[in-house]
Amino acid sequence: MFSMILAISLEIWQFILIIVGVIIVAAIVTFFIFRKVFQKQLEKNPPITEEGIRAMMNQMGRTPSEKQVRAIMRSMNEANDKAKAERKNKK
Repeated sequence: MFSMILAISLEIWQFILIIVGVIIVAAIVTFFIFRKVFQKQLEKNPPITEEGIRAMMNQMGRTPSEKQVRAIMRSMNEANDKAKAERKNKK
C-alpha cells in the first residue's frame, strides 16, 4: 500500500516557477491588506489636526482665531470627503 503513494516529480524549472508564482501572489495580497490597514489608520488618526494648524499659523507669525482653525479643518475634511466620493465612483 505504502509503495503506491503518489510521487510528484518536478523539474527544477517547474519548482522555481511555482516558488516565483507564490512569491508574486503573496506580495500582491500583502500590498492590498497593508493598504486597507493604512487607510483605516489614516481615517482614525488624520495627519493634520487642529493643533497642527495652530502651530503652522503661529510659525507664519499669525495668531489664529478658533473660527479660522475650524474653517481650515472643515475645508480639509470636505476635500477629503470629495476625494473619497470620486474614488468610490471610479469603482
